[in-house]
Amino acid sequence: MAKRLKIAILMRSSRRCHRDLLCGIAAYARPHGPWEFYHQEEPLSDEVPGWLRNWDGDGIIIRIENRRLFEDVRKLGIPCIDLCGLFIDGGFPSIDSDYASVSRLATEHFIEHGFENFAFYGVPDIHYSNNCCRSFTEQIRQSGREVEIFQCPWELQRVMANTSEIRGLLRENEMAAWLKALPKPVGLMACNDFRAQQVLDLCLQEGIVVPDEVAVVGIGNDEVLCELSNPPMTSIDVNAWKMGYDAAALLESIIRGENPPSQRVLVEPRGIVVRQSSSVLAISDRSVAEAVRFIREHACEGIGVEEVLKKVHVSRSTLYRRFNEFLGHSPNTEIRRARLQRIKQFLSETDYPLVKIAQLVGIAHVENMCNLFKAETGMTARQYRIEARNGTRI
Repeated sequence: MAKRLKIAILMRSSRRCHRDLLCGIAAYARPHGPWEFYHQEEPLSDEVPGWLRNWDGDGIIIRIENRRLFEDVRKLGIPCIDLCGLFIDGGFPSIDSDYASVSRLATEHFIEHGFENFAFYGVPDIHYSNNCCRSFTEQIRQSGREVEIFQCPWELQRVMANTSEIRGLLRENEMAAWLKALPKPVGLMACNDFRAQQVLDLCLQEGIVVPDEVAVVGIGNDEVLCELSNPPMTSIDVNAWKMGYDAAALLESIIRGENPPSQRVLVEPRGIVVRQSSSVLAISDRSVAEAVRFIREHACEGIGVEEVLKKVHVSRSTLYRRFNEFLGHSPNTEIRRARLQRIKQFLSETDYPLVKIAQLVGIAHVENMCNLFKAETGMTARQYRIEARNGTRI
């Protein structure tokens, strides 16, 4: 009979990403158990809780967010997985978000929507914010543009992430002035949904129009925060469920005597969930903007370029030239992208058979839809659906 593993989980569960982490851990433990969990609900201070010092357990899954906590956990001598990734040189196996991929989703989203001005709002000296800011800035610079970064007007020591977020609420006057001064229209990426909601609230207070003047993308896809925001917030799903699942699997392997990976394990995001806070086209050419809107609204009705031309009343050559100038691709490509996005949504969110999905996206033959999907994504529609159901794809 398998030994019952005693696992301590030290992290908050107040936000969507934290709850998804816990659900991923539980999903691994159910078929691989029995596991007995000891979950610390309250936020950790600068040291481990007293009960853990003499705890007779097998492993720990934790977010280590300060040096003292790191040192205390190391002294325990218990196999540990760190889900924060702040102390990458400390000997603990670490699983973290792939911040380059997270930032790339925001970058591509803004550029595809025609933005030429960009901004980032984060928490100074917090590793996930710094990593996202660095990646976002580098990727935007590759397109020949710069990023306006909000700098808090005080020095912060390394503290718990939630503490500095609370302090950030005290500096809304400075942030409001920064938002007003940004060149418009601007695509703004925030380091998490909490900060993105703060931006949206300030825009509403200051009369800044979202998304026409400031388009906002958060990180975490906390559905409660996203839907309560005004307007509803676009956010990137970091795939915290898979991070939790992989953390549990890695911890078990270490407990069983296997060697941990030598490098930090990075988990790619599931994708970007587009809502009204960024659903706008920052394109100065009215014909292109109108054409793209028409395509995204009607792509699944079997339209082609002829229907687009009737809508915008320009010549075919002019339409193709302007699309290439402002978007870098043709109207046909835009139609394929819109259909592909809808196919992904149906595969992820419904049990519809492929024949029905083909009909719903305006493709006459299911074989044509499957060929299009494989050519654009490199995987079959069925493979994509399986990964989406397992939490590894959006």
